[in-house]
Amino acid sequence: MKISGAEAVIRCLLEEGVDLIYGYPGGAIMPVYDELYKFQDQLHHVLVRHEQGATHAAQGYARATGKVGVAIATSGPGATNLVTGIADAQIDSTPMVCITGQVGRHLLGSDAFQETDIIGISTPVTKWNFQVTEASQIPEIMAKAFYIARSGRPGPVLVDITKNAQFDEFEFSYEKCTGIRSYTPVPKLNLEKVAEAAALINSAKKPLIVFGQGIILGQAEDEFKAVVEKSGIPAAWTILGLSALPTDHPLNVGMLGMHGNYAPNLLTNECDVLIAFGMRFDDRVTGNLNTYAKQAKVVHFEIDPAEIDKNVKTEIAVLGDVKESLAALLPLLDAKSHDLWHNEFKALKEVEFNSVIKEELNPTNGKGISMGETVEMINKHSKGDAIIVTDVGQHQMFACRYAKFNSTKSNITSGGLGTMGFALPAAIGAKMGKPEREVVAIIGDGGFQMTIQELGTIFQTQVPVKIVILNNEFLGMVRQWQELFFDNRYASTKMINPNFVAIAEGYHIKSKKVTQREDLDEAVAEMLASKDSYFLEVMVEKENNVFPMIPTGACVSEIRLS
Repeated sequence: MKISGAEAVIRCLLEEGVDLIYGYPGGAIMPVYDELYKFQDQLHHVLVRHEQGATHAAQGYARATGKVGVAIATSGPGATNLVTGIADAQIDSTPMVCITGQVGRHLLGSDAFQETDIIGISTPVTKWNFQVTEASQIPEIMAKAFYIARSGRPGPVLVDITKNAQFDEFEFSYEKCTGIRSYTPVPKLNLEKVAEAAALINSAKKPLIVFGQGIILGQAEDEFKAVVEKSGIPAAWTILGLSALPTDHPLNVGMLGMHGNYAPNLLTNECDVLIAFGMRFDDRVTGNLNTYAKQAKVVHFEIDPAEIDKNVKTEIAVLGDVKESLAALLPLLDAKSHDLWHNEFKALKEVEFNSVIKEELNPTNGKGISMGETVEMINKHSKGDAIIVTDVGQHQMFACRYAKFNSTKSNITSGGLGTMGFALPAAIGAKMGKPEREVVAIIGDGGFQMTIQELGTIFQTQVPVKIVILNNEFLGMVRQWQELFFDNRYASTKMINPNFVAIAEGYHIKSKKVTQREDLDEAVAEMLASKDSYFLEVMVEKENNVFPMIPTGACVSEIRLS
């Protein structure tokens, strides 16, 4: 079958099972879009309002479904506008394939119109990238792109295709990639290491499990739950690990990190064995590495060899697919309850409840609506079954702390890169990937305005996303730091905001603004009952801080309750 390179791109996507892509057309990618027009019945293209929105939507789709998200853009500024989302996907291990158009091969390096070296620009933030200059390269490169993006520790891949390669014809055939020489996505499991890990865990008096997104990426939720329940070990999560274990599970002891729960943070420096599953010991979790869990023997279950001993020295490292590793570990574990150890967590949880949570969820003394009580109201009406997509800032931490989740792949947020503007387009992708589930985007007034134009995508596609803006008229997290560490010098953090409701209504999205506590319950109920998209603005307390908090560089045991 002799076809053009542009048609080959579409046929490669179909061969990989892709039925939904996000993008924005332009000159250097027009041949692909022309072919896309002919395949509309098989491949649905969503026109976003900015290329960054395409990557975040592809991320949301990938995180909600476990499939590879796809974004497409033209050369030059179209390609560079993808970079933030690509970097976000790289650090959060999200499988994504980005396709960019490029000037003709004969113009490369000539500073032609809308030419940028997107391969050079994206190399530090992609798992792999490649520039196609011949049409005949397309099937092999596209097959490799999808294999690399989804295999092992997932990540983003970029394929840059010159315009001549899109126009030229060749004999097309496609074979899916099943392996690449020198690339070993999943290390072979060493059963002796698993046995050593089991022996150390069984001997522990105060063991603590910390788990990350690796459990979700490895589709190992059932195996992980079985290990937690048999071992009786308290389990704490990173924000990307949230929802791998139901939040109300009795052995789930809460969130780790800068704004995590009091008990797991404090007791990290008291446990005798720390067992990490699919997490990378980033600085937001560990605080000061010189004082982090120095008393503990660390067992690290991980798929990526580069993460072993990178930040925290391990006693035993178990490399391999986490689903396979957990299955091998389970029969070797002793059934225990660790009741006395759990009592320490319960006592500290009570301290946190009385010092922080009670007031946050039920504000007194005439205070305005809090972010925490808004999240709790969403819990009430969603019953823990919604996918919650958050942006970055105070609202993100409040949502991660208080949102309830019954099932996996329910918490979608920008973790490692911390990208403001992530939530709105990511919620679009999540809803399109999981149309049967309720998707609620919780966003701050600052981050919302970074990708506010994607309301146009919601209007055009009629995707029924629910949007909650927690408006404190500040860049809240920065303001909190200015209050605590910069003597209340609120430099460039006060927001003079537009009429958000009027803007949403301009896109024909049903909208409501809540300023009084007594109206919140009914408004959230109405939003979640709507079959269409819905915009809810909640005016919250201006100077409400999120606690507990571990200051940057401090020891996790220096966690502050106020």
